[in-house]
Amino acid sequence: MSEYLPIAILMTSLGVAPLILMMPEHASRLRTTVNLAAATLKLALVVWLTVVVVQGGSPDLRFAVAPGLDLHLKADALSVLFLALSAILWLITTVYAIGYLENGVDRSRFFGFFTLCVASTVGIAMAGNLFTFLIFFELLTLATWPLVVHRGTAEAHRAGRIYLVYTLGGGLALTVGTIWLYALAGEVTFTPRGVLGDLPQTDSIALIAIFVLLIAGVGVKAALVPLHGWLPLSMVAPAPVSALLHAVAVVKAGAFGIMRIVYDVFGIENVQELGLSTPLALLAAFTIIWGSVCALTQNDLKKRLAYSTVSQVSYITLGIALVSPLAAIGGLTHLIHQGIMKITLFLAAGNFAEAHGVKTVSAMNGMGRLMPISMLAFTVGALGMIGIPPLAGFMSKWHLGLGGLEAGQPEVIALLAGSSLLNAAYFLPILYRAWFLDPPDPAPVRRKLGWMLALPPAMTAVLIIAAGLFANAPFSPLGWTRFIVSLEYQ
Repeated sequence: MSEYLPIAILMTSLGVAPLILMMPEHASRLRTTVNLAAATLKLALVVWLTVVVVQGGSPDLRFAVAPGLDLHLKADALSVLFLALSAILWLITTVYAIGYLENGVDRSRFFGFFTLCVASTVGIAMAGNLFTFLIFFELLTLATWPLVVHRGTAEAHRAGRIYLVYTLGGGLALTVGTIWLYALAGEVTFTPRGVLGDLPQTDSIALIAIFVLLIAGVGVKAALVPLHGWLPLSMVAPAPVSALLHAVAVVKAGAFGIMRIVYDVFGIENVQELGLSTPLALLAAFTIIWGSVCALTQNDLKKRLAYSTVSQVSYITLGIALVSPLAAIGGLTHLIHQGIMKITLFLAAGNFAEAHGVKTVSAMNGMGRLMPISMLAFTVGALGMIGIPPLAGFMSKWHLGLGGLEAGQPEVIALLAGSSLLNAAYFLPILYRAWFLDPPDPAPVRRKLGWMLALPPAMTAVLIIAAGLFANAPFSPLGWTRFIVSLEYQ
């Protein structure tokens, strides 16, 4: 029975999406029931799958598409890490989105593509080979575009066009790299420590070119500079979409793709021997600083958070590229920690806009008094991003710093310290305005928030605290990533 868990987990969203798309707009209760039931069932199945993997199982399903091409779904420790993040945050974001759009339009279209987006993410997580990864990676682009343009404004359509230019261009690079590698190696199955060791003596120039194509392809969604331009513009989308883009789906899919390419396609030793680890680390370091500097200049709150994502997600790439077990633990842990922290920030920001029309940093005065729960959640997320102990962000940055020392690159400590100072420079003024300045009198009120909007950011804020306080627990993100890294560096 457990061997079919990957397809069951995939179908809880891929099979449900068409049903939601076909629902009439007035069927709010049915749509809500199906959304919540599917998200809850997916989470339960992911928990079951996690138990199976812990006990040594690895469900593996193949479906022949063409000679030499299989649609391959496989559950391993790395896929379970990404699946857990997706399943937990999808359920929380679904609750939030239902409350956010209760008086909205085109809700069946929104939730249908919202669910299809998560199906694509799940497929990426469980892809057992590079071909399957490519299929779901491109499906994610197509599923996300309707969410970016959901509001239907000229600004939304412009953001959608730019999003497609970037992501389809990245998809083309990924496709070319995949075809080229398949021509050299046959089927590229994701394998710990990579598959290139089985190749005959191959032109290293070709392998370097393939690596660049693959990393460029996934680097668009991972928002590596200069491939990041689509991300701040996409903040025109509704708040649940922004949360999904940054914490669960698109950006995380890109970072996860970098992990798969480095660890399970090339192998970390081959990446180092080909001289590719240092350029990748330098690109990540530049992106970390560049994103933070750009965030400083943004008055629009969601765009400030978007540039923060550009910076923060590159911690994951840095951890992979440093060729250090401790750095890898820090990078993989940040995949989870950054997702929890960033979804908290975006959900809270959505509440500020919905309740009081506050969308800019300069309008945040007194928000702590007007919306104490949402502002407290935002504060926890912001302090976690800065790296204040014992919150989640501190734990991943601490391991990245130790990994830099382990790799003989103490300059990583300076990079992390500088990045944290920049994080403080763009987050602390927001907190100061919210908690220490008086709100406008009278404060504008757009709508009263129900529990479906107020509860989700509070829940994820608790997760930020718990992930830091209980970091050494066996099933914490940190504990699980230690297990994954032991497979790559054994």
